[in-house]
Amino acid sequence: MGLVQAVKGAVGGVLADQWKDFFTVPAGLPSTAALFAAVPRGTNAGRGSNTSASSNIITNGSKIVVPEGYGLLLFQDGAITGFVAEPGGYEWRSDDTNSQSIFAGDGLVGPLIKQSWERFKFGGQPGAQQAAFFVSLKELPDNRFGTQSEIYWDDGFLGTQVGAITRGSYTLKIVDPILFVKNFVPASYLQPGQVFDFTDLDNAAASQLFNEVVGSLAPAFSLYTNDPAKGNRITKLQQDSLGFARSLSDAVEQGYQWKSDRGLAIVKTAIVSIEYDANTRELLKTVQRADALAGARGNSNLQASVAQGIQSAGENGGAAGLVGVGMASGMFGVGGMQQPVAPAADDPVAKLKKAKEMLDLGLITQDDYDALKAKALGL
Repeated sequence: MGLVQAVKGAVGGVLADQWKDFFTVPAGLPSTAALFAAVPRGTNAGRGSNTSASSNIITNGSKIVVPEGYGLLLFQDGAITGFVAEPGGYEWRSDDTNSQSIFAGDGLVGPLIKQSWERFKFGGQPGAQQAAFFVSLKELPDNRFGTQSEIYWDDGFLGTQVGAITRGSYTLKIVDPILFVKNFVPASYLQPGQVFDFTDLDNAAASQLFNEVVGSLAPAFSLYTNDPAKGNRITKLQQDSLGFARSLSDAVEQGYQWKSDRGLAIVKTAIVSIEYDANTRELLKTVQRADALAGARGNSNLQASVAQGIQSAGENGGAAGLVGVGMASGMFGVGGMQQPVAPAADDPVAKLKKAKEMLDLGLITQDDYDALKAKALGL
């Protein structure tokens, strides 16, 4: 009975595999799918009838359509035999006996008699495995990362160690499909019907990438904030997705060799939130205050402070108080922090000169100036 079944299976499989087929991308794929098998269209609106062909044999003359944004990997008995990166329609050709077809001009003896005999020796099954897989060449989004506790790094601008809890996402790209399949994709995903998806929670390989990204965040923050070209400001992180993506990609490459060993690269990031620890928040407040008092803004603040002091002195001490404050403001240089040049305390000329400067600046009135002048001259 087994012999009859083997003969029947061998002959029936050979006849079914004589038909050319049409392979394309399976329907209903998620946008984050990275690798999946090409599927044959055995039926088309009820007109096709080739539904009994072997799942691991591609008949010579079959067409494979490669859509935009995908590459095509060809396999023979588990080994990669070809790769196509350009979109378009392609025809399958193989020297393997199992692929020969009378419809592809391979004669009659090879496709029928030889195949039947070879398959009979394997209990009716083909003695080879052939497969076509699509690999995404697009950016694969929605790969998330996050830390449960603070991570710490040395910050070049603040000059000390800072810490934060952060979360976000990154966009991944397969830059070397052959390296990716050979060195990273588990064998269980190189089967018909399987889809390798980086966002699949049940994908252990994808979970490993998540852990490696989290482990690279602190070095990535350090690379970014200690790069003079980026201004050494951690506050720029959420506004510079491409710049931080390069830092994160470099950190991942240094730690885990994603690009050189796995053919993967991080191309974009989106930091959703950064929650700094208490010490870092205090440091940032100090930096903000220092920024507010720097340059022209700081000079304006200083002049306003001096003017307020002059106003208070005038209210409390009258014209005499204004003279004293005016002399002090001259020592510090309201316009630019000059070195003190103190005139003699009893020099009436110096007092009048300073009073005239204050009048010209609008700090005192004409009546105040006249009173100071009269006092200085002893009138």
